[in-house]
Amino acid sequence: MAKVQVEFVNTCPSCAEHIETIRDVAQKYGDDVDVKIYYAGKDVEYIRKYGMFTKGTMIVNGRKKYDSLTRAVIEKAIDDAVRSCSD
Repeated sequence: MAKVQVEFVNTCPSCAEHIETIRDVAQKYGDDVDVKIYYAGKDVEYIRKYGMFTKGTMIVNGRKKYDSLTRAVIEKAIDDAVRSCSD
């Protein structure tokens, strides 16, 4: 089974709450989900991959971008990605 890659670009202090939510949800799936957190202004590798962001954004498997984040959105996105990788 392929691993799910979840990346989050933290653009502001108010987006920081999403980091813990993403890590908490990903932890439920154990080694099936890898989480990478980028900090705007500090990390630049995400810019080469995805371009600039002005809003906290979660990227799943390098393709799907989510920028209107709630716990429910994060849970559904990660769950859908894990399920599609196990099919």
